[in-house]
Amino acid sequence: MHDKPLSKLAGHLLRRLPDASHPTRHRVGPDTFGLEEEKVLRFAEDRLDPAEEPRLAEEVAEVLPLGWSLSPRGKERLHTVTEHLGGERQLLEWLDRHPGLPRLTARLVALMGALDRYSDDAEVVEALRSSRAEDPFPAGLENILPPGTSEETLSDISYRIDELLFERHTQDATRVALATTDWLRNAAQRSASSSAGISEMRDLMTHLHKDISEADAAA
Repeated sequence: MHDKPLSKLAGHLLRRLPDASHPTRHRVGPDTFGLEEEKVLRFAEDRLDPAEEPRLAEEVAEVLPLGWSLSPRGKERLHTVTEHLGGERQLLEWLDRHPGLPRLTARLVALMGALDRYSDDAEVVEALRSSRAEDPFPAGLENILPPGTSEETLSDISYRIDELLFERHTQDATRVALATTDWLRNAAQRSASSSAGISEMRDLMTHLHKDISEADAAA
C-alpha cells in the first residue's frame, strides 16, 4: 500500500467520534462477533500461532469501523492489539499485509481519514461545489450526496462508508468509496485552483482508487 494515505491518519483511526449531526442508532454491538480475549493476549505476548494471525486480522477488521461504539472491554482488546503493533498507523499496515477483509478495511479507513481531513480544507470544498455545479450528482453518489455541498459533505460520506462497513455491507462501502475517489480526483483535475492542497488531493485519490480497487479484486 502507498505510504502517503496512511500518513494522513494520525488522530483519525481509533479516536473518531460520532458527530452531533449523526445521532447514534441502535445497533447490534460489535462485541458479539468481536475479538477473542485469549487470542489477543497471546498475540500481545508474541505467542500466537502464525496460522491464527489472519483470523485475528479479520476480527480486528470487523470491529474497527465505528470503534467508538465498542464496549469498554472491546476497546481494551483493540487497544492491546494496536499498542503491541506500535500504534494506529502500524495497525493499518498490519491489516494491509493480510488479504481479504483486513486489507480492504485498512484502505477504506485510509480514505475515511483523508475525507475527514479534507472536510476542513476550504479550497477543496470550493472545488467540490464547482464540480457539482456541472454535475450535481456524480455517478455512484446519487443516493449519498445531499443537494448542497458544505464543510460536512466529505465527513458525511466518510460516516456512510463507516456505517456500511459496520453493518457488513462491504461491497456497498467499496462502491461508495470508489465513486468518491473518482469524484474528488475529477473535481481536482477540473479545479481552477492550482494550490498544493488540490494537487495533493488529486494524487491521493488516484492512489487510493487503485489501492481500494486492488484490495477489492483480491477480497
